[in-house]
Amino acid sequence: MDESKDGGNSGTGSELEELLSISRALSSERDRRRLLDLILAKARQVTNADAGSVYVVEEDEADEPLPSTRGTRRTMTRTRQLRFMLAQNDSMAISLAESVMPVDVHSIVGKAVIEGRPINIPDLYRLNEPGNNPWGFEHNRSFDDRTGYRARSMLTVPLRSARDEVIGVIQLINRKRNRDTLLKTDADFAREVIPFETRNEDLTLALAAQAGICLENANLYEEISNLFEKFVDASVTAIESRDPTTSGHSRRVATLSVRLAEKVDAAPDGPLASVKFSRDDLRQIEYAGVLHDFGKVGVRENVLVKAKKLYDGERDLIRMRFDYIRKSIETEKLEERVALFQRGRVDPDEIVLVEREYDSRTAEIDALWELVMAANEPTLMETDIRDRLEVLATRTYMDPRGVVQPYLAPNEIHALRIRRGSLTEEERNEIQSHVNHTIEFLRTIPWGRTFCRIPRIAGAHHEVLDGGGYPYGLRGDEIPLEARMLTIADIFDALTASDRPYKPAVPVNKALDIIADEVRRGRCDENLFRIFVDARVFDVVTGH
Repeated sequence: MDESKDGGNSGTGSELEELLSISRALSSERDRRRLLDLILAKARQVTNADAGSVYVVEEDEADEPLPSTRGTRRTMTRTRQLRFMLAQNDSMAISLAESVMPVDVHSIVGKAVIEGRPINIPDLYRLNEPGNNPWGFEHNRSFDDRTGYRARSMLTVPLRSARDEVIGVIQLINRKRNRDTLLKTDADFAREVIPFETRNEDLTLALAAQAGICLENANLYEEISNLFEKFVDASVTAIESRDPTTSGHSRRVATLSVRLAEKVDAAPDGPLASVKFSRDDLRQIEYAGVLHDFGKVGVRENVLVKAKKLYDGERDLIRMRFDYIRKSIETEKLEERVALFQRGRVDPDEIVLVEREYDSRTAEIDALWELVMAANEPTLMETDIRDRLEVLATRTYMDPRGVVQPYLAPNEIHALRIRRGSLTEEERNEIQSHVNHTIEFLRTIPWGRTFCRIPRIAGAHHEVLDGGGYPYGLRGDEIPLEARMLTIADIFDALTASDRPYKPAVPVNKALDIIADEVRRGRCDENLFRIFVDARVFDVVTGH
C-alpha cells in the first residue's frame, strides 16, 4: 500500500495488526456470498485498489460414455469452470450478473488458477508494447469503451484451500496513489493509477491464504446446509407420500412459523420485545416446522388417510351384506309366490300383499343403507341419526349357513358411533403417537449445537399451555416459545387447508376466531397470537 497516503497503516506492525483484524472478520463469516464480498473489500483495502472482482472454481463430475473395443463403457470425468460472483468499484456503480467461463490459459483468471500463482500486470493498456506481455494476453476494452472506466493496473491472486487446491481468484484493479480519490476522467486514471508492487502481492497472498481457508469452510458449511435442506425436503416427500391429503402442510407450517418468528424479532415493544432470533435460530424453526409431522411415517397409512368413519373395505362389506339381505327378501317373496301357485287357485289380492310386503322391506333396507352412509360422514352426528343407529345395532338376519348375524358388526357400530370426525379413540391415539415417532426419529440425528433443539421444538407442537396437550402434558413455559409458534401455525393451516377430504376449508376469519377461543381457554399463547393477527402473518400462505 502507498506508504505516504495510506492513512497511517504503512508500518509492518500496523499491517500485521490489520491482517489479524481482517482474519478475525473473515473467520466469523459463514455466509459464502457475504464472505466473498468481505474478502474482496479487505483485499482492496490493503492494496488501495479502486475496483476488483471475485471468482470461485466449480467442479462437476459427469458420467460420460466412452467407446472401447469391448463396447461402450462409462467413466466419470471432472470439469472445472470459473464462476464470476461479484464485483466492487469505488469510482462507479456497477451491477454485473453471475457468469461462468472455462478454466484455461486464455484468460487471466484462468491462467492464475492453472498456474496457482499471482499475475501482476502493471498496465493493461501497454500489453502490446514489446517486453510488456510475457503472458500472451489481449486486453478486451469493450467494458472500458462501454462505461468509460479504464482498467489499467491489475493484480490477480489465487485463493487456496487447506489442501492447497485453488478454489477461487481475487482480481484487483487500479491501485491508487490516494485511497479516497475517485477515478472519473482519463486524467484521473493517468495521474492516480499506479502498478501493484511486490509488497501488495505479499499482503494479498497473506490475506488470500486466510481467505482461502475461510472460503473452504464457508463452502463446507454451505454444503452441509444444502445437505440438511435436501434431507428435510426428502423427509417432507416421505411424509406426503404417506399422507397425500396433507400435501404442503408441513412446508406451510414452517413458512408461517418462520414469518411469525421474524415479526416477534422485530417487535419494538410489548412482552416479546426482548426476544431475538438469529439466522440459525430461524433455520432451526424452519427445520422443526417441516419435520414436525415426520413421525407419521410410523402410523398405519389407512389411519392417516381415513376420510370417513368406516374404511372403504368396511363400507363395501356392509354394502354386500345389505345386498345379501335384500336378495334374501326377494327370495322369500318368490318362495311365497310359488307356494301360492302350488295351492292351485291364486288370489290376486294375496299376490299384491306379497309384493307390497317385499317393497316395504326392501325400502327399509335402502333406508338403513342411507342411514349408514349418513352416519359415516365425519361431521357432527345429528340426534335423529344417532337414535336410529342404536336401533339398527339391534337388527339381525340369517346368513347362508343359517346363523343369526347382526346387520352391523361390533367394530362397524363402534366406528359409526363417533360423534365428530372420522377416528375412533384407538385410531386417534395412533395418530397422536406420530409425535412420539417424530421425537424418537429426530433424536437419532446429530444436529450439532446449532440445531440441537429441533427435536424438542418439533416434538412439542401439540402441547398446550394448560397442560392438556400431548405427548407429555407440558404447561406454560415448559413449552418452548418456538413450539408455541408451531402450534398456532399448525392449527391455522389445518383449519384453512383446502385439500382435506374429511372437512371443508374454514375461512381465514373463522380460523382466527377458533384460535382466539383457544387463547381465551388458556391453551394457545396470547402474545404470539396477537402478533400473528396484527402483523397478518397468515398472508404469507393465503396470498393476500
